[in-house]
Amino acid sequence: MALKATIYKATIHLSDMDRNYYDTLQLTVAQHPSETDQRMMLRMIAFVLNAHEDLQFGKGVSAEDEATIWQINYSEVIELWIELGQIDEKRIKKACNRSEQVKLYCYGRSVETGCFKITAI
Repeated sequence: MALKATIYKATIHLSDMDRNYYDTLQLTVAQHPSETDQRMMLRMIAFVLNAHEDLQFGKGVSAEDEATIWQINYSEVIELWIELGQIDEKRIKKACNRSEQVKLYCYGRSVETGCFKITAI
């Protein structure tokens, strides 16, 4: 028998004075059975840091064609693509080709790349 996702609900009162964005977010987050608590919390933090009326959770873990979090406008243009964790180069290229802006939130062990180092949070 397959394991089912765990559903979490959160109410967040957001006041982002830098962007003039004020909202009460009613989030329903499904934690995939293979997803750690750390990754799920990072998904929620990334969502809050980039809050926008068009921002939504993607399938991320279970779908390769979707971002973990993305912002799609009314004309179906992907404005923002957000990925979490130790991201594969192929996935980053796909995100860059399909969206106007890409943000990466890395966590876990340190990640070394050719020209810069991203340290774990």
